[in-house]
Amino acid sequence: MIRIQQVKLAVGHTKEDLEKKICQELKLPRESLLRYELRKQSIDARKKPIQYVYTIDVRVKEEERVLKRAKNPKAVRAEIHPYQLPEPGREPLNRPPVVVGSGPAGLFCGLILAKAGYCPIILERGKPAQERKKTVEHFWSTGELDLGSNVQFGEGGAGTFSDGKLNTLVKDTAGRNRLVLETFVKAGGPQEILWQNKPHLGTDLLIGIVESIRRRIEALGGEVRFESQMTDLTLKEGRIERIEVTSRRGAGEKIYELETDVLVLAPGHSARDTFRMLKEKGIPLEQKSFAVGVRIEHPQEMINLSQYGADYPKELPAASYKLTRKVSGGRGVYSFCMCPGGYVVNASSEERALAVNGMSYQARAGRNANSAMVVTVGEKDFGSIDVLAGMEFQRRLERASFLAGEGRIPVQLLKDFRTGRVSRSLGNVEPSVKGAWTFGNVRGIFPEELFGALEEGIRGCEQILPGFSREDAVLSGVESRTSSPVRIPRNQQMESAVGGLYPCGEGAGYAGGITSAAMDGVKTAEAVIARYAFRGDR
Repeated sequence: MIRIQQVKLAVGHTKEDLEKKICQELKLPRESLLRYELRKQSIDARKKPIQYVYTIDVRVKEEERVLKRAKNPKAVRAEIHPYQLPEPGREPLNRPPVVVGSGPAGLFCGLILAKAGYCPIILERGKPAQERKKTVEHFWSTGELDLGSNVQFGEGGAGTFSDGKLNTLVKDTAGRNRLVLETFVKAGGPQEILWQNKPHLGTDLLIGIVESIRRRIEALGGEVRFESQMTDLTLKEGRIERIEVTSRRGAGEKIYELETDVLVLAPGHSARDTFRMLKEKGIPLEQKSFAVGVRIEHPQEMINLSQYGADYPKELPAASYKLTRKVSGGRGVYSFCMCPGGYVVNASSEERALAVNGMSYQARAGRNANSAMVVTVGEKDFGSIDVLAGMEFQRRLERASFLAGEGRIPVQLLKDFRTGRVSRSLGNVEPSVKGAWTFGNVRGIFPEELFGALEEGIRGCEQILPGFSREDAVLSGVESRTSSPVRIPRNQQMESAVGGLYPCGEGAGYAGGITSAAMDGVKTAEAVIARYAFRGDR
């Protein structure tokens, strides 16, 4: 296979244009082109006209001769390393491994274990995706919160109600990234996520995709138990022996014990009751920094014009941005989880506490762009060395946010955020929000040092993206669930100091998005497989 890089074509090109360009790059007659596969597609908007830039793998006859004749520095022999499951270890595993959480980490860990014949049991405190969708939409329309199944908890994890971004900065030489993307495609995702530079799925597609992956796990001998939460665990001689499960599926509440030698802990970044239980049981935990801030909304057309220029081709996708700014005092303010054509959503999971997030559908056709503008916080801000101090810091901000909007999402124009005055009317930016909103003092949610950093950072981003600090930009709060406030330490074999306990994914402090969490789930499953040989029965 020959890989050609930096293949540039105008927006709106045809399949025939692409094939012609491949043949030109390799000096090939068309009949010698056997097949080709897109490996990467990005947009170059630095010069006009705007172009797509491709990396393409090409199959031809007599590849060595073609490479020598082409004398093209952009064409090289492609090195493709398909994903390989590890060989099973020798230590006997007589009981199925248990995976706590069905977010990307838990779901992919369970899938790989099931593929290897380990018959995992996946516990999920929330509801299946379709039922969860109904409870979330009910919350957005009525304000009635289901504490067990919401934007944070349920099949697919918090990423199900997000923009569904699939790009990651994780270095990958084992093929895990490709495995994750191919799994999404097989489960119903669009083919183009395999080559897009910034692929995404959108909530509307993710719901069906996670259901399909779950059905695949079940077909391979795994089991997924919904509305089933791990509420306690028992150790014996420093190892996991059993866990307590509280099941709310069906009529009433049922508590039972589940014995296991392998417990994969992938609870997500909002499993605060689980973090507290782990602390009480003496499971090693560490305080971890994270970021907090606001959601900021602008017209999507403004972002398109800024990124693409006037008279841009309308077939281009809704434009995105990534901003960072160093402010006085040394803090960094940066954009996070940018949602082109998206919505700000009420992402609360506790009573009388309010958190927001960003969400997009696959089409990204909403009128506004939104992103979090956040600042990193740590022990100095938390005011305590307690391992759960960051979690309590999140809660304080979320309670202040709830009060600022009297239970609804508090919204404030940027010009009023600067002064602390509650806005009375909108400008030309109308909020795109899932859930009830009202004008409130978003600035008042934050300690002085933080709102000062946010205001300065947003103002400074005007130099990078004109219009970003426009007075009628809409801010809402509080963005507090950017990542987990704790880390559960693990060794190179992915295991905690507690034998048989495998911390995994974003909630354990080892990932930062759908793809990285899924890859961490795959890596954790590999560690279990490489150590154990499953000999149990279901």
